[in-house]
Amino acid sequence: MERIVGGKYKLGRKIGSGSFGEIFLATHVDSFEIVAVKIENSKTKHPQLLYEAKLYNILQGGRGIPNIRWSGIDGEDNVLVLDLLGPSLEDLLVYCGRKFSLKTVLMLADQMITRIEYVHSKGFLHRDIKPDNFLMGLGRKANQVYIIDFGLAKRYRDATTNRHIPYSLPWQGLKAATKKQKYDKICEKKLSTPIEVLCKSHPVEFASYFHYCHSLTFDQRPDYGFLKRLFHDLFDREGYELDYIFDWTIIKYQQSQKSRTQPRLSPVPRGSSSHAMPMDVDNHQGVNAYPAEATERIRTGNSSGPGVRMHFKSPMTKNVNSENPIEKNVLSEAHMASTSYSLAGTSKRNSSKPILPSEATNPSNGHGNRMGPSSSWISSLPRISSAK
Repeated sequence: MERIVGGKYKLGRKIGSGSFGEIFLATHVDSFEIVAVKIENSKTKHPQLLYEAKLYNILQGGRGIPNIRWSGIDGEDNVLVLDLLGPSLEDLLVYCGRKFSLKTVLMLADQMITRIEYVHSKGFLHRDIKPDNFLMGLGRKANQVYIIDFGLAKRYRDATTNRHIPYSLPWQGLKAATKKQKYDKICEKKLSTPIEVLCKSHPVEFASYFHYCHSLTFDQRPDYGFLKRLFHDLFDREGYELDYIFDWTIIKYQQSQKSRTQPRLSPVPRGSSSHAMPMDVDNHQGVNAYPAEATERIRTGNSSGPGVRMHFKSPMTKNVNSENPIEKNVLSEAHMASTSYSLAGTSKRNSSKPILPSEATNPSNGHGNRMGPSSSWISSLPRISSAK
């Protein structure tokens, strides 16, 4: 028997699961719009879904914040209905052979810092920052980065006085149990790895970013503008073009040129989570072709200047240099796709020197798309959460 939640959303297939519950696709019974539904049993030991819904309501209107459609109790379940989004950065990293080019990282970094700044401006810390919790949009918003999963978020400023709330760090004073010992070793490794080693072989701006973050005092407000300028200036110096052609855009174009009838990629097995690689085309969004000018830039190898080279790796080939600590420590190993690709390199010089525009100067709530050419044809995986 078909289940209707919120009086108007008909549940479809499950697309994710985790400790919090499960995620389903759902269709509005009248408009047939596809959304994502998170469901949690109300009798679970540590319910968090209705708390997360409360935070989404507080954050509504911010660019890169999913719209909340409905939340409440349905039978014995807590339910949260949200916009359907595309693949996470973790999904896309796997799709790209666990390596992003510098250009892609810089285009993402500007949006990611802005998302975190917005959450902080509302008085909350996300407390679960990782690639799984940043998703790309769909259709005309395929170039926009969204931040999700606020179940662990915590208010850090008093709502009345706006003063910083004192608290101890989560790992202080804990007795190490078996599971805790594992986390302690991870923590020890992170603390014992010098920033210079972590950022070896990468532009100095990345080390500067970490040094600045480490230097912040307990209640000091981060200079978000300074952090974004670090990456803006690097983007400018490298001569990249702000065309929103990401690594996965080029890979998908390469695949489409090889075969117009290529079958969908299988989901990547990752434990209980329902992670999958980007699939073919986001048909229900109605955007099935890449803009001609962007396609031409990819076709001629000029997406970020001349010299775009594609390397085709075997399924077992890792794209992460074993001597590159930042990729080993920050980006954990995961299963590879059946065929992995890596963007070997791009020419960095271009006649123009555009600078990444700061979203902080654009108060748009994200309901329009001013992000440049859409890359929605790249097969966005319908999902809303990392399910972790």
